Amino acid sequence: MTRRHEVLKEMGLTPVWRLRHEKEEAKEVREETGWIELKQIVPACTACGLHKTRTQTVLGAGDEQADWLFIGEAPGAEEDRLGEAFVGQAGKLLDSMLAAIGLSRADNVYICNVLKCRPPGNRNPEPEEVAKCTPHLTKQIALIEPKLIVAMGRFAAQTLLNTDASIASLRGRLHQYAGLPLIVTYHPAYLLRNLPDKSKAWEDLVFARKTMQSL
Repeated sequence: MTRRHEVLKEMGLTPVWRLRHEKEEAKEVREETGWIELKQIVPACTACGLHKTRTQTVLGAGDEQADWLFIGEAPGAEEDRLGEAFVGQAGKLLDSMLAAIGLSRADNVYICNVLKCRPPGNRNPEPEEVAKCTPHLTKQIALIEPKLIVAMGRFAAQTLLNTDASIASLRGRLHQYAGLPLIVTYHPAYLLRNLPDKSKAWEDLVFARKTMQSL
């Protein structure tokens, strides 16, 4: 027992390790409570008109304490039908992209979208819809506390970085979101339509992997 522990014991105070343990437990309880609340709030959300056309909301998928956070644009038809993030062809491509750098959505990775509801016909999100849904995303990021964010696609990048810059101008650089490092790449759905840009997406993933290794 160290002298500090002896003094604390003599004073009748809780040992330092116990204080630290209790703080960690309190943090875990706050996070668990936060997720419970978010999982109740999002399905009940009627803040914008998308609630009238959605089948169900899509909060996200993966490890809720992940170091890696991948953020896309909005749920598509399959996501809306199943209530799961990134399923269908775009989801399969994302899984392949993750596997290429040794990752899996089941381990240390969380995947979500800026919008939690599908825009009709997979149209682009409206500014009001993004504004109304952003608080849910902000809460998610705060609960996950990732080490690195990967913004996939123009709307995710522009929303998180508060910019109207193009993907081309944002790629290849390390950005910051609320003090967290952020990297921009193409959305898997875009890559399905533009196969030549897969090589650029690979460059982004390699950059992301090197960045994570340095954190």
